[in-house]
Amino acid sequence: MLPELGHFALILAMLLAFLQALFGIAGPALNRERWVAATVPAVAGQFVMVATAVGCLIVSFVNFDFSVRYVAENSNSALPLFYRIAALWGAHEGSLLLWIIILALWTVAVTVGTSRLPKHFSARVLGVLGFISFGFLLFTLLTSNPFLRLEPPPPDGVDLNPLLQDPGLTFHPPVLYTGYVGLAVAFAFACAAMLEGRTDPVWARWTRPWAIAAWAFLTWGITAGSWWSYYTLGWGGYWAWDPVENASFMPWLVGTALIHSLAVTDKRGLFKSWTLLLSLVGFSLSLIGTFLVRSGVTVSVHSFAADPTRGMAILIFLCVAIGCALALYAWRAPTLRSSGGFELTARESFLLFNNILLVIAAATVFAGTIAPLIAGALGQRPLSVGAPYFRPTFLLPILPLLALLSIGIHANWKRGRVADSRRALLVTAALACAFALAVVLGAYSGQHFLAVVGLVLGAWIILSSAVDPIDRLRRRLTLSRGVLGMTLAHVGLGVAVIALSVVEPYTVERDIALGDGQSAHVGAYDFRLVGTRDIDGPNYSATRAEVVVSRNGRTITTLFPEKREYWVRQQEGTKAGIKNEYGTDLFVALGDDLGAGRWSMRAQVRPLITFLWLGPVLMALGGFCAVTDRRYRLARAAADAPQPIGPGVKERTA
Repeated sequence: MLPELGHFALILAMLLAFLQALFGIAGPALNRERWVAATVPAVAGQFVMVATAVGCLIVSFVNFDFSVRYVAENSNSALPLFYRIAALWGAHEGSLLLWIIILALWTVAVTVGTSRLPKHFSARVLGVLGFISFGFLLFTLLTSNPFLRLEPPPPDGVDLNPLLQDPGLTFHPPVLYTGYVGLAVAFAFACAAMLEGRTDPVWARWTRPWAIAAWAFLTWGITAGSWWSYYTLGWGGYWAWDPVENASFMPWLVGTALIHSLAVTDKRGLFKSWTLLLSLVGFSLSLIGTFLVRSGVTVSVHSFAADPTRGMAILIFLCVAIGCALALYAWRAPTLRSSGGFELTARESFLLFNNILLVIAAATVFAGTIAPLIAGALGQRPLSVGAPYFRPTFLLPILPLLALLSIGIHANWKRGRVADSRRALLVTAALACAFALAVVLGAYSGQHFLAVVGLVLGAWIILSSAVDPIDRLRRRLTLSRGVLGMTLAHVGLGVAVIALSVVEPYTVERDIALGDGQSAHVGAYDFRLVGTRDIDGPNYSATRAEVVVSRNGRTITTLFPEKREYWVRQQEGTKAGIKNEYGTDLFVALGDDLGAGRWSMRAQVRPLITFLWLGPVLMALGGFCAVTDRRYRLARAAADAPQPIGPGVKERTA
């Protein structure tokens, strides 16, 4: 009866989410304190019911309950326990349940974290989150129920998608969804602030740690997905501008703009209207990404579903949620004026310019992602938009953004006084140029203009980010976690820019055909096929090649790429052989059997690609570090909170 129990728990969770939304939004509006007080129990009850449903589905996977259709379609008696548990989020219905449980976890965290905020404001935040939960639970029960039964049950399951039978599946989707869904918290804070009329800097201070935490998780999740794609799919790439990849990248770009805009609103009381709008747009893009992944309108290895009915249901919910939020924003827009000023060279100016450039970058990605959809809807010929469009259009706003970041780090609030930092600017810029020339002319042969530009900008960001912490330490000042986190995040960005600048132009790739004992020269390395042998895994058979990689006659490593065939689905899979040597990846993917003992292979030498993932990891760690800064203690913020600002009440300026 576990599937029926899980189904019933989802129904109860939906009802509790509805009550959470009703009590949280209507209670403060009608001054019904009992309704306000009932919001927290509704949150707790909803979380317990969702957790019960998730637990029932996991147990069904573990116990091979193939009478449950979702289990039968995504598991098999030969599937290892590790993947049977991770199969929970291996397809549409289960991944939607993962979305819901993560939203419930965020809601519980917000309940605890806002316990000392004004009761009505906290209730409104929880009410908005309850509305979102209700929408997704209703969608799940009507179109994507993971507990549907099969009669009669099949003797065995279809098996999990071979592409997902990888350790990366265990952490990439949960981490990515944690960031994806976490943007709902900033959305809820923005809606609550507008419902209450509280559009002052205190609202921004309350929102900042939640927005930064969601951004850090999203950064980590996108990085993990790129890494998984690199070593699992066998093509040796890390970003294909796939529609589903873009669906997570667009909220990340807007989220990056949001956390910087929140800093200005918190410190100076400026950009209030812009900050609220970014909060709404960031989560709106998450909903649009959900539509792209689950509607079947895009073709992608990452897509979960191809059901137009589900797509229409998501589109309706998307329109309702975004429409209500934008209507609320239009209602409160007249009260969102700021009277403070700042100089052109002030830090506020640089943050504003960077915000605009980030939004432009997100807009270019959005345009390229939906262009094929629009062409199809208009009955035009199929339109393919890929790297030839995305790379140049994305670089146009990003290159000036990186340059402005390198300069803006040195600017002060309100009055820029960049001239006072002229020496630091010149020294860091000179050192960055010297570094770029040393890398291009010394470490790598061949001169590439964009590589030089990227190396200069990446090094300039790292050096500029280190100036303030070094100065604080020199003067024996306390280095707060906020400053440390900001520095770490900017250094991570610089590392990623340097890695990209080297990986793109200096990667060497060859598609080769080798027989036993034959070798091919790729870059500065020799790849020699020693031989192949057949092996069996728990639910697949494979051909494993042994490839010795040498340089100047000296053996560097031995790689073992595999070509797998999964028995149940009769589907092929690839496991690349990868070895990192001082930041350079030696990569081999095994292709087709050409006969006579010869195999096709793809061999790559990718310099500094490890740093391409190290950089975003540092960025995420910087975000997590910044969240723990003591200035975000909500007790102090709540104690200092001014009264709500309503229509006709003059706003206090910072």
